[in-house]
Amino acid sequence: MKKNILILSLLCALCACSSSDDDNDSKDMTYPVISDVDIVANPIDCQVYKRGEVIPFHYVFTDDTELGSFNIEIHNNFDHHTHGTSSAECPMDAEKKPQNPWIYNKDFSIPSGQRTYSARFDISIPSDVDPGDYHFMIRVTDQAGWQQLRAMAIKVE
Repeated sequence: MKKNILILSLLCALCACSSSDDDNDSKDMTYPVISDVDIVANPIDCQVYKRGEVIPFHYVFTDDTELGSFNIEIHNNFDHHTHGTSSAECPMDAEKKPQNPWIYNKDFSIPSGQRTYSARFDISIPSDVDPGDYHFMIRVTDQAGWQQLRAMAIKVE
């Protein structure tokens, strides 16, 4: 009797640890997409904005399973660093030390169950920030934790 219980316990343990092809098929293994297809996307590389005005943000995010959230980050590029997601070569000011750089970093949630989300809103540019070269970064993350990044060079006058 003890031998039967031991064998049954081992079989149950093996069944619990094994995975089927169905389990692997349902896992999200795809990055979300930051898209500008069929819309007037904004911002794009090399755009120039004025202090005290707004950046009208518009991009579409898609995922094969479910989107999660997105983040917008804006920071100075006064030292001419890169993020490697853009091939555009925009005219740049001379390198300089920041005095009052614009720093924007905000997370946004996407409603549950969405596979497509059109993000559109205005971002106010403070009137007292240093003019110059900035990076505008978009990060979108899906529910499985996969993340896509898009960075653009913009200028604030």
